[in-house]
Amino acid sequence: MSQQSDTISMTSVGGAVQDVLLGGKVFTPQNENGELVEEFKLGGKYEVDEVTFSTGGGATNGAVTFARQGLRSVFMGKIGHDPAGQAVVTDLKQEKVDVSGLVYSKKFQTGYSSILISPTGERVVLVYRGASTHYRKENFDVSKLNSDWLFVTSMAGSMDVIEHLVSAAKSKHMKVALIPGSGELKQTDWLKKIAAGVDVFSANKEETQTLVGGDSLEELAINMSRLSGGVAVVTDGPNGVATSDGQRVCRAGMYEDVPVIDRLGAGDAFASGFVAAIAKGGSMEDAIILGSANSTSVVQFVGAKKGILHASTELHGMDISTRDV
Repeated sequence: MSQQSDTISMTSVGGAVQDVLLGGKVFTPQNENGELVEEFKLGGKYEVDEVTFSTGGGATNGAVTFARQGLRSVFMGKIGHDPAGQAVVTDLKQEKVDVSGLVYSKKFQTGYSSILISPTGERVVLVYRGASTHYRKENFDVSKLNSDWLFVTSMAGSMDVIEHLVSAAKSKHMKVALIPGSGELKQTDWLKKIAAGVDVFSANKEETQTLVGGDSLEELAINMSRLSGGVAVVTDGPNGVATSDGQRVCRAGMYEDVPVIDRLGAGDAFASGFVAAIAKGGSMEDAIILGSANSTSVVQFVGAKKGILHASTELHGMDISTRDV
């Protein structure tokens, strides 16, 4: 490792929401012929089997991964003065995440999601993004960015804010990980501009194909690495992941085949686990293992944070193929 983990500081920027997760057999409804359907009748009343309150958002999920991995973790985001916002703060403080970079919206409430989870782990999300979609450059005091890494998650397409933060981080010689969301991916040219020069870029297969050419995960990872100049990560759910630093490309499948309870937060868990390993001086192979293990653990629990791994968790190896580019 290039540094002791307790000296490495990670700042996560992006969304923060409170989640209410509703689970039960009712979320795999069948019609009179026993066929699965994906709809509920308007005006109907349906019984659920369980209710779980949690908090989420890519940046808060990443911040908890970093904290549990023994890194100094800071969260920068925007919430409202409301119970949902207080839940976000309480969860982060319990995980020893620094929330001094938090800002409050005077107009919008904290983001809130109602998540319907089927017994197969698939979900439907009803989301109010609220304060998490109204970012301005002045919300973030760039002078306080003194971390080793900036972990940038979706900011609802606020490209000017992301560009501002990434530029500031680079000027302070911070490393940058960029994990875009749908709002950013709709602005392809601007995203390509920001992605050039980041240290880690992570997206799924379909998302990466909007930015660079390639059919296989390996091709996409290589081409994305050439665009960014850093490590590119391309995920494809249960089909695994490919990563490339422009010199080598790694390909891996699943960490373990486990029963899936809830897929919420799986992508955040992989990306933040991957970045945590890189930040601690690990190789791409090390990063794939930690990211995959973190994601595999998260899907076995309801909610995006419960299954996030601690640094003390013993990990096993994976079948990872590596070749020169």
